[in-house]
Amino acid sequence: MAGRMVVGSAALADLVRPASAPDPVGGHRVLPVAPELTGLLPNRGLRRGSTIAVAAGQPRRSGGTSLVLALLAEASRAGSWCAVVGVPTFGAGAAAELGIALDRLALVPNPGPEWATVVAALIDGVDVVVTAVPAAVSASVATRLAARARQRGSVLVPYGRWDGADVTLQVVRGVWEGLGQGRGRLRRREVTVSARGRGAAARPKEIKVWLPGAELTRVIPGAARSTVGRPSVSLALVGSG
Repeated sequence: MAGRMVVGSAALADLVRPASAPDPVGGHRVLPVAPELTGLLPNRGLRRGSTIAVAAGQPRRSGGTSLVLALLAEASRAGSWCAVVGVPTFGAGAAAELGIALDRLALVPNPGPEWATVVAALIDGVDVVVTAVPAAVSASVATRLAARARQRGSVLVPYGRWDGADVTLQVVRGVWEGLGQGRGRLRRREVTVSARGRGAAARPKEIKVWLPGAELTRVIPGAARSTVGRPSVSLALVGSG
């Protein structure tokens, strides 16, 4: 894909300098998300310095990867740099369909044993850093990375189990649409996304949205479906979430 940056840890120093965002004190403190997702977040967007975890969930509740991309899309459209670490199956085609700017997207598919160092380097200069969480991450490392994000004004989005996040999002239920009497094509999926967290996010919340499909759609019980004209993500390209 043109514009996509696939980098190794040795190249991070060269990436971070041009990717560095303006001083967040003088810039936007909250990066935008799709309107359908604003109700899940206490600041109705991605607050700089926060940690927004996306729980990977169980295979039958797949959809976490699509949710990650949906979180990135509006910030990317608005000019933010984004990075994805440790997801070798990440689908750049799906990201582009959703509206993520590939010329401001850095991919580090295999960070290796220096995972924490790679993530910390990206936090220093990229607006939103998504990272798959390794199997064993110590509480001290997690705390250190979250503190670095707060200091630098980046948004850290761990994908996997992460204790102490400001908000944790998870796809808890999902129903596919598209198959008729045993035949047809899977077109989209109605998913229920839950949010729980600390402080202003302490009260649990749930919303229903359609992912994927031709558009990202909020499911409103008892009313016609409200559709916002923006492309959605294709799970076939992203892989199991």
